[in-house]
This record gives sequence, C-alpha cells and structure tokens, in this order.
Amino acid sequence: MNRMLSAGTAGLLVATLALPAAAHTGQAGGAMFVQGLLHPLTGIDHLLTMLAVGVWAAQNGGRAIWLLPTAFVAMLSGGAVLGMAGIALPAVEAGIAASVAVLGLLVLLNKRVPAAAAAVLVGAFAVLHGHAHGTEMPQTADPFLYGLGFVLSTAMLHTTGIAIGLARHLPRRLLATRALRWLESRAP
Repeated sequence: MNRMLSAGTAGLLVATLALPAAAHTGQAGGAMFVQGLLHPLTGIDHLLTMLAVGVWAAQNGGRAIWLLPTAFVAMLSGGAVLGMAGIALPAVEAGIAASVAVLGLLVLLNKRVPAAAAAVLVGAFAVLHGHAHGTEMPQTADPFLYGLGFVLSTAMLHTTGIAIGLARHLPRRLLATRALRWLESRAP
C-alpha cells in the first residue's frame, strides 16, 4: 500500500509540473531548438513515459540504467525521422497511451526484466513517441535543431527518472536532512 501511495503522490506531482501546450508557436531560428526542448514537457503522455523509463531503469539496476535510456533515445530519433519524412505508422496514439500504462504498471510493480528485453520494449514505445514528435514538428522548423531539442529534453527526463528511482534507496531521514540544508542555504 505504501508503494501505491508513493507512486500516486509522484504521479500527482508530475501532473502539476506539466507545462501548458506551447511548443508550436511558429517562431523561427533558435526558437526551434526551444520548441523541440519543450515538446516532451508539454504532453503528460510524453512526460510520464520518459520519466518512467528512467525510474524503471533504476529499478532494474545494472546495465539497464544506461541501456534503457540509450535505447529509448536512439529509437526515438529513428521514429522522429520516420515522422518527419511523412511515413505513417499504425496506432501511434494508442501505442503512446499504452506506453504510459505499461511502463507505469512496471514501475508500480517494480517488475524486473532482463535488460535486453526491457530495452526492446522501451525502444518500441520510443519509436511511437519519436514519430509523434516528428509529425508534430512545425513546418518552418529546422529538423536538426528541433530534434536536438527534444532528444536533450528526453535525456534530461530519463536522468530525472533515474534520480527518482535511485533516491528510493536512500534513507528518508538522509533525504529530508539534505533537502532542509539545501533550502536553508537558499534562504536570504
């Protein structure tokens, strides 16, 4: 029950951090990088999936910590190229929704899977997320800058997820003490 409460609390926290959809403002130049950077943060489906990949990688431990995010980013990039090229994939939106549910359930149940199998699963989901990013790219965007933005944002979300997953192994008292010290150091 404690694990379900923690997962629910984390889910609510993440939902409150989601930014309003503003990735498609139509600006040119360097703004395309920013639009790509913001794209994974503007949809709760992308945000939750990319955080879940990091948390699940940490839960699996070992080489999964680097393999799952690497596989996701690589396959995300491939899916984006397909989307930018206008190559249709079946059931992209349903697959993205399934990624949230499946990865969320794997995290909630702390289900350990061999790293290679886990990488294949997150890679398959990543193709769909990448395809969505690629097809939703503004027509005026520089594909390289836009792609670089969402790849970096994805990597940051994975890293955040890994930190969340690893933090659960730290004693709660230690976390609270460090958080209070950090807050005290920021006080005027």
